[in-house]
Amino acid sequence: MKKILYEDIVKAIAELCIEANYELGEDVYNAFKLALATEKSETGKGVLQQLMDNADIASELQVPMCQDTGTVVCIVELGQDCHIVGGSLYDAINDGIRKGYGEGYLRNSIVKDPIKRKNTKDNSPGIVHVELVEGDSLTIHMTAKGGGAENMSDLKMLKPSDGIEGIKQYVLDVVRVAGPNACPPLVVGIGIGGNFERCAYLAKKSLFRPIGKRHEDEGIANLEVELMEEINRLGIGPQGLGGTTTALDIKIEVEACHIAALPVAVNLNCHASRHKQAIL
Repeated sequence: MKKILYEDIVKAIAELCIEANYELGEDVYNAFKLALATEKSETGKGVLQQLMDNADIASELQVPMCQDTGTVVCIVELGQDCHIVGGSLYDAINDGIRKGYGEGYLRNSIVKDPIKRKNTKDNSPGIVHVELVEGDSLTIHMTAKGGGAENMSDLKMLKPSDGIEGIKQYVLDVVRVAGPNACPPLVVGIGIGGNFERCAYLAKKSLFRPIGKRHEDEGIANLEVELMEEINRLGIGPQGLGGTTTALDIKIEVEACHIAALPVAVNLNCHASRHKQAIL
């Protein structure tokens, strides 16, 4: 039985929070460069260049790349042969969030109660999903999820008869309605199957996959490519100012579902697709 110290989790989470907000991932930065080379709108090219410049400045000066430093969402792969010593996993993650957001001078965006709206002043609590896996490692996948793109996300219980065409039309409608409000170019996460709550989780989970990495199922991978082409024909463009780069990538996760159901969720991510990982 491998022992993982509470303090090590706190330290890892704090570092992830700061790094995610200061350092844009290589996959996202490379997607910017590719989009800059293919974007047909001069205005769109100018916006993409500004986004790259902004990422460079954030990295060089070690400051947040966006004023919205996000809700911390963690997907934790907890090995069944490891034991956390010194406290609970959830407490360690939230202590790490407090530490990281304090030391990193990151904006506190979480309110304790959605009705009373009082800020917790330390960006905790985070949202934690735990998946029990084989082995003795603790893998933490973390994202700092911006509020604007999250607000434009959506879920719908389609009919099985709606099929692939219904799914495609629904996704396009969500992106079209979002327009500039989700800060494009977007990374679009899609969950298909499961049930009401599970398809939303699948959509979120898909956003942790690196940009450009296609689904292992050929049919789903082809659907990702097809949807990306159709979304980029909408003309919304970088920051909603027009162009051929509305999405940097489309990611889909699928699971089994009931014979009477076809749940679909669309979780939009802004151009600052902040995702980091630590293994303990």
